This record gives sequence, structure tokens and C-alpha cells, in this order.
Amino acid sequence: MSEQKKLIIVGDSAFAEVAYECFTHDSDYEVVAFAVERDYLTKSELFGKPVIVVEDVVGLYPPSEYEFYAALVYVQLNRLRTRLYKTFKSMGYRPASYVSSRAFVWRNVQLGEHVFIFEDNTVQPFCRIGDNVVLWSGNHIGHHSSIEKNCFIASHAVVSGFCTVGESSFVGVNATLSNNVTVGQDNWIGLGAVITRDTPPRTLYKGVQSVAADRSTFDYFKISE
Repeated sequence: MSEQKKLIIVGDSAFAEVAYECFTHDSDYEVVAFAVERDYLTKSELFGKPVIVVEDVVGLYPPSEYEFYAALVYVQLNRLRTRLYKTFKSMGYRPASYVSSRAFVWRNVQLGEHVFIFEDNTVQPFCRIGDNVVLWSGNHIGHHSSIEKNCFIASHAVVSGFCTVGESSFVGVNATLSNNVTVGQDNWIGLGAVITRDTPPRTLYKGVQSVAADRSTFDYFKISE
């Protein structure tokens, strides 16, 4: 059995809690601490592990002995996660990645560093996943597609074949990209959105909100009071 590697999780939010579970029970990492910026320190421990401030990390956990994962979501189009990822790299820490044992990632997929791939993702042959990318649960990344660095793909999105999702973009729950589509850098693709042609940079596509019918559920199903 290989020796466990030591890991610091950056953040203490819900994603940090999920990352702790995944690294602890489905990887060869041991989480030793959580780290947050001083202005956001609200607790002293999480899951029995210390929560320390970023400014104190190097003195307590030497970069030569510990790796890190910045467990932040898509705040400011992934800027917060990207900034802390770069901060810890500049301090000399090696970025860790997590790929669920229940994800399907084909053998020739190119994976960048500091990626987090949840369960039930399908990543088909000849895909490329850039640095600092999160694939939440249940996505389909079609063959020959590329997810550029600093992206976040929410659950059950479909990225068809030969697509590119531009740097720092967000793709929402149940969104669909048609074949041969390039999503511009810094896009926000809302939940359920359907993208069938290339998109320009810095564009927001809202999801479709269902409209309430003009009949109540009691009227429709003929339920008496």
C-alpha cells in the first residue's frame, strides 16, 4: 500500500467539505488542514482538522512536504479559485487533483493540473481538460473536445464532439453544446441553455425559466378541496 500524500484544502465552504470527503475516502491523500484568508476565518477546525489562515501556512506546513487543492467554485467567473490556486503555487506548493474512481476518463485524455472530476463524468477519447477545471457530477465531454483552463462545468451538461469551452467559462446544469461549437472565453452558459453556434467572449446566456400554466394543480388533476 502506497504512503498517503499530505494535503491542505484551501477553503472551508460546502465544496471544501465535499473535497474532504472525496480526497479522504477515494484517493491516496490525507487531508491535514484547511486554509482560508484571514478576513474569512470563522472557525478553528473542520472535521477535526485545523482551519488556519493562508498567511500562516508555510510556517506550519512546508511546501516540500504538502500539496494543496483550492476548493472554490465559480465565484467571479472562477477568479477566486484561480487566484488562490496561483497563490499557493507561488508559495511553492504542488497542486493536487482528484478524479473520482467512479468517473470514466478515457486513457488518452490529457488532464491538466489542479482538476477535480466528480463521479459519473464521461470524458471521451482525445479530450483535453485544462488546468484548474472542475467537472461536477454526471457531465458528458464528447470526443476531441477541450475544456480550457479555469473553467467550471456544473452537473449533467453535454459538451458534444469537437467543442472548445473557452478559458474561465461556466457551463450550467443540463446545458447542451452542439458538435463543433467554440464557447468564447469568460462565458456564462446558464442552466438548460442550448448552444448551437460559436459564442463571442464575455457573453452571458440565460437559461429558460418555465412559465406557470393558467390552471392550478388541483384544477388540472381534478382534486377537490
